Amino acid sequence: MGEVDKYIPQPERPKDQPFLLPIEDVFSISGRGTVVTGRVERGVINVGDEIEIVGIKDTQATTCTGVEMFRKLLDSGEAGDNVGVLLRGTKREEVERGQVLCAPGSITPHTKFKAEAYILTKEEGGRHTPFFTITVRSFTSVQRM
Repeated sequence: MGEVDKYIPQPERPKDQPFLLPIEDVFSISGRGTVVTGRVERGVINVGDEIEIVGIKDTQATTCTGVEMFRKLLDSGEAGDNVGVLLRGTKREEVERGQVLCAPGSITPHTKFKAEAYILTKEEGGRHTPFFTITVRSFTSVQRM
């Protein structure tokens, strides 16, 4: 195995950046509370850390009261780990897949953005059938003389 390790480098784990975990699933555990699962993309989460739930709904502050990985309780989870995070005082209905857990103030949610897109022509290897149709509505008034 040592020979394999020489050729396959260990991936970089961005532990020095602010904590970020996209929420994959949400569970309610009786007697414990709400648990969200996902892969820590960057940073470190420790038991007792203040965190925010951002996206889809209004931003909500909460506290991490537990970290679990593969049915083992941990003191922390770091970038690259698939973890379950137990949230204090958060109901199951207040969290959903698609939101993120993050360090307070590290993520700003946006509801509008401007984008510019270039769609390849048929000759460039793009679509040969349209993916939208243009509708022009015209209103005409008629006067009697």
